[in-house]
Amino acid sequence: MLACLSAAIAIAAGAFGAHAAAGPAVEWLKTGGTYQLVHAVAVLATARRFQGPALALLFGSCIFSFSLYALALGGPHLLGAVAPIGGSMMILGWLWMAYRASASRNSATSASETDLST
Repeated sequence: MLACLSAAIAIAAGAFGAHAAAGPAVEWLKTGGTYQLVHAVAVLATARRFQGPALALLFGSCIFSFSLYALALGGPHLLGAVAPIGGSMMILGWLWMAYRASASRNSATSASETDLST
């Protein structure tokens, strides 16, 4: 449900950027919307198998994107310093997911090798 809400917000931000924003706000809304939408889809695709990493992706993309949306809406430039926190959470989410996928693949390989040796 949160990933669907995140995707809807991303689309709304993109529409606002395309039709109502001007200047640097257009790029901030476009960048935030793109990152948020891509990560919402990734969360929808992976949340059952990788709940922790998917939450890191979801919250990271929201922190990143919302800081850009706030800048686009005239918020203080200090909010730009929040974006790297969200970006770092997204990076950690992807790395955590890769680790978990690798670990589950290795344990599946070990189990099949054990089955073959018995």
